[in-house]
Amino acid sequence: MPIPTEPVGSIPRPPDLVEGMKGNLPADRMESLFDAAVRDTIRRFEETGSPIITDGEQRKPSFATYPIHGAENVGPGGVTIPFADGHTRQLPVLTRGPFRYATYASSYLDGAKKHARTPLKQAVISASALSLLYPQEGLPGYTREAFLDDLVREAQTDIRRCLDAGATVVQIDFTEGRLAVKLDPSKNLLDSFVDLNNRVLGGFSAEERRRIGVHTCPGGDRDSTHSADVDYAELLPSLFRLNVGNFYVQLSSEKDRPRVLRILAEHARGDRRIFVGVTDPIDPKIETAEQVRDRVLEAAKFIDPGHLGTTDDCGFSPFGDDTSTSRDTAFAKIRARVTGTEMASRVLGV
Repeated sequence: MPIPTEPVGSIPRPPDLVEGMKGNLPADRMESLFDAAVRDTIRRFEETGSPIITDGEQRKPSFATYPIHGAENVGPGGVTIPFADGHTRQLPVLTRGPFRYATYASSYLDGAKKHARTPLKQAVISASALSLLYPQEGLPGYTREAFLDDLVREAQTDIRRCLDAGATVVQIDFTEGRLAVKLDPSKNLLDSFVDLNNRVLGGFSAEERRRIGVHTCPGGDRDSTHSADVDYAELLPSLFRLNVGNFYVQLSSEKDRPRVLRILAEHARGDRRIFVGVTDPIDPKIETAEQVRDRVLEAAKFIDPGHLGTTDDCGFSPFGDDTSTSRDTAFAKIRARVTGTEMASRVLGV
């Protein structure tokens, strides 16, 4: 079987959709813009030859906050995430219980299925990221323990609905993993995040977990990151405690890829598959297929091709207002990933 290749998820939105998401356009006009963006994204994805595609997260306000978009019990003033270039993103905060999703990711999948002829994967946000919504001072009549119970149930429902709707793979976005080490070098926060996500994964069978994966990267927004300065060696042993079958790991932008690959090779066992990043969404330079081929062959020196896959380092536009990368650039990089992975498969004879 050729080495599999999958996208992480997001694709930059068309300019008219980005502008529409800023204002108060009528619902029917917004629906028209969303549908056109999804249709065009799927068409262009399929033209790359990608064996698995996404809807590009065109309808998501952001990869992290889609479940609470429109919820009445959240407000501003949550955890602030600083990026290396000086800009920040701030999460909302829960103002009262109970915690419930306002939107499940399966709704995006249902919309994409109307246009796609290629298998679809669906990204969902991790329970650990959403756990940051609960205020440190607590909420009257709604304990953190009750919140976490509700959160685990809702996160399981989010994944379950995507599997039932026909997602080939469900990817849990866990970009806060590396950030957790930066915020708490003791790794107590990271370990609590892993334990919480494993509570969610405990609701699925071993067979179902083979269709579930987790993505890690140092964040990617407006061509900047929030935790690229954190040593991967501090994250990866804990990451691989997660009970999933697939791991999507940012790699192409790492300064010392062989060092990271040696760590990854220690965990490429059983039926796990490690998808290594071979394209860098933050770098405006478009990789050639030959560069991708060589990165795959480099990875195959450490990871058996039977446990290897390729992906993009991160989504191209995890936040809906990020216009730092063009759609043309994103799809050119994806095409290079697909073609370069095919070339490497032929060299390796798989």
